[in-house]
Amino acid sequence: MAGRLGNMASRIMGGNGVVCRSAASSLRLRSGMGLPVGKHLVPDKPVPVNDELVWDNGTPYPEPCIDRIADTVGKYEALAWLCGGLSFFASLGLLAVWNDKASKTPFTPKVYPYDNLRVELGGEPN
Repeated sequence: MAGRLGNMASRIMGGNGVVCRSAASSLRLRSGMGLPVGKHLVPDKPVPVNDELVWDNGTPYPEPCIDRIADTVGKYEALAWLCGGLSFFASLGLLAVWNDKASKTPFTPKVYPYDNLRVELGGEPN
């Protein structure tokens, strides 16, 4: 019985090789679309100094890897945004501490049945 089930499972999963070969060939050809990032170019001359700072994925317009926001955002504006964000999270934390209901209830020890579980917790029986 187990042999027949194993044989059937191997047929379903493509054990005879037809499904496996067809999936492999379709994945290899990528449906005729080529590589996802364009052609792979092997450098035949020295690479420019800052070549790693440009994302060139084969499109006509390569993009810089680092966004150029230094020209648009000043030093003090960035400091104001940073302080504003940090003060928001600090005030949120202080609000959570101030509104903590669990710390406002007084501590009461738990009372267990059977003589406060004295025997179960390792105490001597009566």
